[in-house]
Order: sequence, then C-alpha cells, then structure tokens
Amino acid sequence: MKIKLETLQHQTDALKAINQAFPGLDTLTKDPNANFIYANPLIKYRYEDKANIDIKMETGTGKTYVYTRMMYELHKKYGLFKFVIAVPSPSIKEGTRNFISSDYAKQYFSEFYENTRVQLNVINAGDFKAKSGRRNFPAQLSEFVEATRQNRNQIEVLLVNQGMLHSKSMSRADYDQTLLGGETSPIKAIAATRPVVIIDEPQKFPRGKKFYSDIEAIKPQLIVRFGATFPEITSGKGKNKITKVDYYRGKPQFNLNAVDSFNQGLVKGIDIDYPDMSEEQANNLYKVKQAKAKELVLSKGGKDYSLNVGENLADIDSGFEGNITYAGGTDRELSNGLALSKDMKLIPGTFAENYQDEIISQALDCHFKAEQENFLRPNSGINAPKIKTLSLFFIDSISSFRGENNSKGWLAKHFETILTKKLRKLIDHYELAIDDREKEYRSFLQATLKSLKSDHQNVYAGYFSEDRGSSDDDIQAEVDDILKNKEKLLSFKDKDGNWITRRFLFSKWTLREGWDNPNVFVIAKLRTSGSEISKIQEVGRGLRLPVDETGHRLSQDEWQSRLSFLIGYDERDFAKKLVGEINADSPIKLNHDELTDDMIKTIIKARRKVDPNFNEDKLLDYLDEHNVITRSNKFKEDVEIDGQKMSGYDALIRLFPEIKNQCLVAKDRVRDKYSKDTTKVKLRKQNWQQLKTLWLQLAKRQMIKFDSTVNKDAESVARNVFNDSDNNIFVLQQPQIVHQEISTDEKEASVREIQYDYNTDYITMGYGKFLKSLAQQTDLSVNLLNNLMIKAMKRLKNDTKYINEKTLANLVKAFNTQFNERIKTSYSYESLDFASSTSIYNAQKQEFVDAVPANALGVYQSDSTSDQAYLYDRPPLRYDSADPELKILKRSYGPKISVFGKLPKQAIKIPRFDNGTTTPDFIFKIENNGKSIYLVIETKAENMRVGDETIRIIQEKYFDHLKEAGVYYRMATSEQEVHDLIIKLENGELKQDDITN
Repeated sequence: MKIKLETLQHQTDALKAINQAFPGLDTLTKDPNANFIYANPLIKYRYEDKANIDIKMETGTGKTYVYTRMMYELHKKYGLFKFVIAVPSPSIKEGTRNFISSDYAKQYFSEFYENTRVQLNVINAGDFKAKSGRRNFPAQLSEFVEATRQNRNQIEVLLVNQGMLHSKSMSRADYDQTLLGGETSPIKAIAATRPVVIIDEPQKFPRGKKFYSDIEAIKPQLIVRFGATFPEITSGKGKNKITKVDYYRGKPQFNLNAVDSFNQGLVKGIDIDYPDMSEEQANNLYKVKQAKAKELVLSKGGKDYSLNVGENLADIDSGFEGNITYAGGTDRELSNGLALSKDMKLIPGTFAENYQDEIISQALDCHFKAEQENFLRPNSGINAPKIKTLSLFFIDSISSFRGENNSKGWLAKHFETILTKKLRKLIDHYELAIDDREKEYRSFLQATLKSLKSDHQNVYAGYFSEDRGSSDDDIQAEVDDILKNKEKLLSFKDKDGNWITRRFLFSKWTLREGWDNPNVFVIAKLRTSGSEISKIQEVGRGLRLPVDETGHRLSQDEWQSRLSFLIGYDERDFAKKLVGEINADSPIKLNHDELTDDMIKTIIKARRKVDPNFNEDKLLDYLDEHNVITRSNKFKEDVEIDGQKMSGYDALIRLFPEIKNQCLVAKDRVRDKYSKDTTKVKLRKQNWQQLKTLWLQLAKRQMIKFDSTVNKDAESVARNVFNDSDNNIFVLQQPQIVHQEISTDEKEASVREIQYDYNTDYITMGYGKFLKSLAQQTDLSVNLLNNLMIKAMKRLKNDTKYINEKTLANLVKAFNTQFNERIKTSYSYESLDFASSTSIYNAQKQEFVDAVPANALGVYQSDSTSDQAYLYDRPPLRYDSADPELKILKRSYGPKISVFGKLPKQAIKIPRFDNGTTTPDFIFKIENNGKSIYLVIETKAENMRVGDETIRIIQEKYFDHLKEAGVYYRMATSEQEVHDLIIKLENGELKQDDITN
C-alpha cells in the first residue's frame, strides 16, 4: 500500500494566507552582502515581528504538509532555499523526517514543483563525537551551511530538536575545521545563511525562555510558527493581571481552530469510555507496591498494607471477598491464580481482574467493533477498499510490557490472554459466513491468532524511549517498523500476499507527540497522565482521518470515522474537559449576558451566505421585535419563542443557531459513553395523523404461529446435533479462574466474565440437572433428550466427564443455530385483539407521542430538511449511516409524497421468531389517483452482513398481511433504488407481487 497525499481545501487556505502575509523580498536594499551565495535573499522587515507569521492548525489537520509545501512555494516564488525546522522533541523530529523524506511526499510535490528537491539534513546528538582526536562538524551541518544558490533546483532544510539546538555542541567554537571560510561555531555559521525558521509546536518555544533564545541566536530573517497551541504572555499583577496568547502580529494569519476542525469533520469524532463502577468503589483502589516471594505490600492513600504468604486480603479490606490469600512464590500469585506485579491496581469487589485488564478488554471490544466496520465497509458499496484499524495503548512502565531480559511482562501476558479469547470468539462468529468479504475477515483473524502463538511482535509491539539504540535486534526492528514504516502498518498484506497482522501498539507516552498514523481508531490509557497535559494533545494521535488500503484519505462524508478513547474511572470528567478545551479554542466567545460585537459579526457573516443584504440593523431589529435584548444589547431574562419560555441567550441560539455552530463543538463530535443524550425530536403531528389509519393496524399485537412441521424439524435438528461427528459439541471442562470485567453499551453497564484454565482436573455436573437445563433451554422433551444422550454417551464410552456446563452450552448453541436456520420461513403472523404502545404511539390514548429521543432516530446528525412532508420538526436530521440513510433523507420528493421520514427504534416492534423485535427504517405515504399507498423501507449495505437476510424475511412476512391495506415493503441498498421504486408506485407501474425481494 502507498499513501496518496491529496490537496485539501483547508490546507490550500493556509498556504494562501501565508502567501498574503509574506512581506516580500527587499529589492531596494544597499546591503553589500545581499547576494551572498551561501545565504537566502534579503526579506523585507527581516528580524522584526511584523515579518513573522503564525499559522494555527489543530492537531491532525496536516501542518507538516503545509509547512513542507510552504518551503517549495517560497523557493519557487522568491528563491529562498535555506530553512531550519525547529521541533521540541526527538520523536517529533523523527515524524517530520519521515514525512519529508517519504517516497509518497516526494512523488506528490514533484507533480507541482518539477525538478525541485528537498535536501533534508538532520542533526542528532551523536553527530558531534570527536573522531581520531579531531573535533569536526557533522557532514549534515556542513552540507546545509555551505550549499549555494547556484543549485537552483535544491532546497536545503536543517531539522533539529530543541535539546540539540541548545546543546554545547552547537554553540562551542573550538572545532578543528571552519565553515564558510572562517566560522568555527555551528550557531554562527547557521546564522550567516540568513535562514527562514519554521517552529513546530510553538508553545514549547516561549519568548524570553532559553529555547527561544537559541532560535534568536541563529538570526532568522523570518520565523513561521505552526501549531495548535501558542505560548501565552502575562502582564500586570493581582486584579490587573492579564494573560493573552503571544502572536507575532496580535493574531494568527491563519486560524483553523479546534471547533472548526471538529465541526467540519477534518478530524475524527471522539467517543470516551471508562470502566463503570460506583464512585465509592472506584476511590477504594489499592496499588501493588511490592510483590515478593513471601510478602505482598499494597498501598492506598499514602499508607502501606503488608500481607505474608497465606494471609487473607479481606484482612486489609472487607471488599476482598472469596477467601483470597497471598500465595507468593516465584509467580507472586494470589490463591485464585492472579499473578501480581509492581504498580498493578486492585479494586475490592472487582479484584479478580486487575484494573488494567478491564480497560484492555474494553479497548479490544472497541477495536474489533471498529475493525469489523472498517474491514467490511457496510453501506459503502461492493468491494469498497478496506481500512486497517490500529490501537494505541499508553502504559506505566516498560517492565510490565517487556519483562526482565526482554521476556513478556505481566501486562503483555494479560493482553495476549484477553486478545486470544476475543479472537476465538470472533472467528466462531464468522464460521458460517457466506459473504466473500466476511470470509476474508475470518481469514485475517485466523492469521492473527496464528501469529500470536508464534511471534507476538507480528500482532502487538511496543516503542519506548529506552528502546532507542537498543542492542537487541528484535526490539530495534520492532521500533523501526513503528516509527519509520507507516505504510507497512497501514497495509493488510505483504508483497508475498501474507497477512500483516500487527495493529496493537504500546508506548509510555513516547508516541504522544510527533508520531502520527491516520488509522489509530482506539487509544487506551492504562496510566493517568496528569491534569497539566492538554486533553486535545492526549487524543491527538488518533485524530487524523483514516486512509484505506489504496492509500486514499477518507473524508467524513465518505466514512464516519470515530476515535474510541479509553480512560480510568478517575478521569471520568475527561469528555467535559475536552469539550471545554475545544470550545475555549474558538476565537469567538459566547457571552451569556449580552450580545457582543464579535457575536454580531459572526451571525452577520453566516447569514450573508443566504441573504447578502443582511446587516447589523436587521439583526438588532429582529431581536428587538422578538423581545430578546435591551437597548444596550443585554439579554432579557424571560423570552417566549414558539410558545416556550427561555432566557434571551437561549432565544438567540434558537433564532440564530449558526452562531453556536461557529463557536461550539457539535454534540456528536465528542461523546461520553456514560452521559445521557437528552435531545428530543418533536413530531409534526399533522403529518403523523396521515398515518393514523395504518398505525391502528400496526399497533395490534402480533403472535407468531409456527407451521405444523416445526416439531418434526426440531427433532431432526436435535438428532443431528447430538450425533456430533466432528467432536466439537461434547468437550471436557477444566476448572477456571473467573475474571470479572465491567462492560457497557449505550444504555447500561453489565458484568462480563473471562475465564482461565488453571489445572488438569475436570468439572462435571449431575445428569439430572444437565438434562433439565437442556430441556428448558431448547423446549425439547426430556424423554427425547434422554434417548439422544444415551446414544451419545455410548459413542463416548460412557465417560461422564463430558457431562458438564460447556457441553450443555455447546448443545444449546448448536441446536438453536441450526433450528433457527431451518424454521426461518416456517411461520406466519396472527393478529391479536389488543394493541401495544411503542416508541412512537400511545395505544391507551390511541394517539402519537409528542416527541422521541433523538438517538432513537440515529446516532449522527446533519442539517435539517425543509421538506414540509417530513415527519419531524426542524432540529438536525438524525441517521445511522451516510449511505443510504442520509442520502434518502436529503432527497427531494415530489408532491405525491404526502409524508415521509425515518422510523424510530421500536416504532413497530415486529416479533422475531428467534426472540426480540425489529422495526424497518423508513416509511413513505404516496398519493396515487386519490388512493393512499404506503412504502416501508429497510436499508442495508449492498454487501449484506450475516443476519440481514433473516431480518428481511421477518419483515417481509410481517407486512405480507398488510398488503390489502396498501402497504408495500422492500429492503433497499441505495437511495437511487428507493427513488426508482417511489416513481413506479406513483405511476401505478407496480403491483404487490412485483415488489417482493
């Protein structure tokens, strides 16, 4: 796979702003050294703030691309050819080096700047080492300084981190050679070239501090700073103390702030997850201070608690239930088999699984959810290119991962165990896959499991600052791959067609800055970073929009990309702080007390896109007419809009929502999994009333009536299952440690158990209990089951060890799977005499509800539709997929469509033969020659997943009994398919039998 750079509008806008801000060359200078061939041409206002440029771009929006292209532009237009790029850290330096020297970047820029190349010179700490007793300059420094203007097709770039720039090696003047015929100091030699300096991460180079002094020492004619954050300066004291951002010209010359970046979909949206537990339980956390062969020392709140071998954890805290003691020994285990290591965290009540394991398990759940979506690409068309999914784990200590002598540490072992179980479960899930892409994904999972057993580095790997320069070849290869081989990480297969399965990376904050990979979809913090670190910076490694397997970078319109960020319970306010940081980055501050000039300008600018004549007078008159503000532009306390009372500020937001869109991050861009979305969408009752006749029928409860052959089918399936010719059903069961993990979905938290075998004894259960449980879970007669068990046990030589809970579970699962497949068409629906309420309809009152939760319509939102036939009021459209759902909602429909809209979850509650209910996605009411007909649509991707066909059969069978009421049902895979169907129905070209799938 080769990454393809693409020209994005916001990056083009940044380059345009730089061009406009650039002061130009000083063509009137009388400086005798103006044409010094080793130096840049002279720039107007050189060495002054009014020449310098600030470019503010949010993390993940491509500032490295912009300043690289800027160098090409300044060279092409003005002949500038010597640039110094100053970065804060070695990791950022490495990321910059990788980009500028990458083949894909060189190829991209060669298309715009033919015959021009960048000579990248990187200075590292070891480059100044004396050789043969002589102190010489590094070759990279000499090449940069002594390059001349005569080579018109070459741009010289010196890349250096602040530590290197500040080192004694750069300022000393006792070298045994000279530069430019006389300079013996690297700093002075660089200064003689009159460089243009690019500062990456300017907040790390505040004016008046040592690192900025180093920048000044190389005497740049022009400084261009690129960053999401800029340094602040403080003046005055006490009440007169003022803090402001230190921009060269008072404000940035280009400002792509965090609000715009998130709201415009230039970066991924973010979901925040953390282990759910009570606050009391979460605060009662013990840390392993020491785990010795004969003694365990736990710490909590600065106090130590010691346990000797054989002593009970409940003696320390009664929450440690289950008579668990410290077993010690070489494995430092508890009596339940949990191995302990330094810094491991234990919470009484959940201690059977350490705290880190809970977060790891949740992170892997998030990873595989994203991976399935990215690999299978539902709703993206047949054979849509796959997207490689990566996850990044930040951990406390290298020893927990690498262990001693580079053996696996306890954290790596736990991770591998949890990952193995989840892989096996997924592989089983896709065992019956018939879709080619799903079969391919199962192959990818199987290759991952195989690699995990043979060489874990092919699946998960780590990079730590301690690894730099490691003498271990395996570690060095691992580090080089992570840091330098971005395209390999993003690829699915190597040149020989073998799966590349590495996609889990571990680091100790080393990869927090500078390292970028667009396909990080999960970041898990197994350590607390501290409140002093920017929350945006913490999620920064996962903000970039992803690339698919062809190297194409996907926009949010093409694929709804989100980053899952997992944290500890102690940081549960992370989402709130992150949203606060994003909103604080907006240049326009919303004042809840009065309408400010900035707020007025923002509204006018937005409104003029639709009304070129809109101005301040029109705005103030409109607000005065609605009694929102006083004469001094203060907001009034009690305002009534559309019959609802609210504050003047809320009324402004209601009347002019564009100001909020400009200044605040949209709700769906950062989501806290545990925060409840209370947004409601109001129904247009007059439109829903047009569906009242139909809904009286839909509200009637339906009973599933199975065909008379079902009982015979059940017996046939049971005989087949008990035959177990492949020996997969009847298995032996070892005793297991039960590790509890708290997992959550959108509605509630639940406990999931992960189990570990720990010795060779086997668990069995009584035959009577076994048979009774089997009958209850399959609805088969005890007599039939007993006869089948007798035959099976003869085949197993009457070994009763096979009678256990695992065998029971296997029998139930196999029977239900095969039985459901056999009977999925062997039933019908029969209407009962009473109706039931649903999410949209109150059966008791026989009327529609006033509003529904927005999430019941979809997790994403878009601009509202102006179509009066739509079933809901003005708030943004809600949808679950951009294609086809959003496209269906955005389509304009003709006058024959009297009402249409998305159906909320559980709006109809069609009973499923395999338990649960289902509801289609859309409903249309179509007027045709005075007759009303209804079109009900279920949307699915063209490459339908396992289970989609079952849903189609269920819904089609249900709506079959409503044909006489004029109801047509169809499963559709595209907006065009729905549109074509509507046209045919409007023209009377379809009969009921023509529309079956």
